Amino acid sequence: MRAHLLAAAFALFAALPADAKEAPALPDSLPINRLQVLGTHNSYSLGTDPRVLAMLDKGLPSMHAFMAQMPEEARKTFLLAHPNDVKMSEALNYRFPPLATQLDMGVRGLEIDLNADPEGGAYADPAAYRLLRQQGVTDLLPFDQAPMAAPGLKVLHMPDIDFRSSCPSLRACLTQVKAWSDANPGHVPLFIMLEAKVQAAALLPGATTPPPFTPAVYDEIDETILDIVGRERLITPDDVRGAHARLEDAVLAGNWPKLGQSRGKMLFMLITATGDDGASEYLDGHPGLKGRVAFLHSRPGQDHAAFILDDNALVRGKEIREQVEKGYLVRTRADIETWEAKMNDMRRAEAAFASGAQIVSTDFIAPGNGYGTPYVVRLPGGGPARATPDR
Repeated sequence: MRAHLLAAAFALFAALPADAKEAPALPDSLPINRLQVLGTHNSYSLGTDPRVLAMLDKGLPSMHAFMAQMPEEARKTFLLAHPNDVKMSEALNYRFPPLATQLDMGVRGLEIDLNADPEGGAYADPAAYRLLRQQGVTDLLPFDQAPMAAPGLKVLHMPDIDFRSSCPSLRACLTQVKAWSDANPGHVPLFIMLEAKVQAAALLPGATTPPPFTPAVYDEIDETILDIVGRERLITPDDVRGAHARLEDAVLAGNWPKLGQSRGKMLFMLITATGDDGASEYLDGHPGLKGRVAFLHSRPGQDHAAFILDDNALVRGKEIREQVEKGYLVRTRADIETWEAKMNDMRRAEAAFASGAQIVSTDFIAPGNGYGTPYVVRLPGGGPARATPDR
């Protein structure tokens, strides 16, 4: 049923002229930090095999039981971003159609998880599938090992557990997005968040040891984006900084490009899996992100402060509104670990949109979730973008 609905939505949007100018009601003079778009979380995900999820539920505690083992300060930080007590099978109970289909459906914010693999093959033999095959399971959901053998950044959520991706490498994901962008030249800018998976927990016997994120791997991110997308199609920290000495000074002065200058372009934002304020190696040799492609998750007051990850709008709506008003770019979430879909609870989505956060990400862009509820998140007013609401 869900596949049928997705196909119908795809056909509707595919019927639109490829060169139609998006969001014509929005003036080209509008700064792009005054846009609000709908995004997806772990946009590449094809979903986890149910037998892997059942195995996780047997061996792992619930989210909050797992948090209880953390040091107090770490637990508080983790709880803010992961407020709902869910089983692992619930936390991973979502999946998405291909990236181009999502973009055709009006999504303008994507999230891509990056895993270092400079030699190739690091993620080609997931422990969960290995264990299940040893138990005689032969009909696991498809996983193509071939693309995982080549060197280069791989796209997956959790090594050994949640690894099925519609585009298994950064190069493959960007190639798909670039092809869609070429076919839709008038689109509002795409906001693409990259998460560097700098650490991974060994949750299963024989778990993968991920290669580290070295300065060379961070350089690889930029080099891959430049190679596939092209500098002329990017909005970078240097574009925002302009003549200002500090990137944050430019942000606070409202020096973001205008919509008219930004159509057909992409803006990349980089975070790390640790939840801290960024990857110091990405700043090495690039103070304030000079010469870098992506904006880096930051805190106000830092030289490179421009993009802030602030995912809990129910708790931090006031802070998000203040961040947006000052000029920062903010990503927040409409739902977390699928709890809102399970409960058909729109309060977090409503708070997220009302906060003015420029990118509001969800796991549920079409009817037909795994809980059988009508929960779906859409940008208020429809269309691919709107001006941030008055605060």
